Amino acid sequence: MRFVVDQAVSWQVAEALTEAGHDAIHVRDIGRAKASDESIFNFAADERRIIISQDTDFGTLLVRSEGKHPSVVLLRMRDGRPEAHARIILQSLPEIAKDLESGAIVVIDDARIRVRRLS
Repeated sequence: MRFVVDQAVSWQVAEALTEAGHDAIHVRDIGRAKASDESIFNFAADERRIIISQDTDFGTLLVRSEGKHPSVVLLRMRDGRPEAHARIILQSLPEIAKDLESGAIVVIDDARIRVRRLS
């Protein structure tokens, strides 16, 4: 899968996803560390990448766009360590991959994974 990891999430998450065989980049690696959410959203849509963030604005942008892409993974966990984020994303991918490919907002928190599919 193809991901872009937002500034609100550590670059180490992108690195862990890459090591697991995914195409993952961090916004700082493409010169967009200070880019607006809209700019990152448009980049992700153009590149067919899934956004990983802690910023709920991406979900709002996706709903307002009335589109299905880019899908968004929102991390809402208390444990903010990069290794915890990477672990839960990688563990969750088999369950949520089809939703992300079709268009969805996925919220991962301490208690559950919620998926809002976009039609």
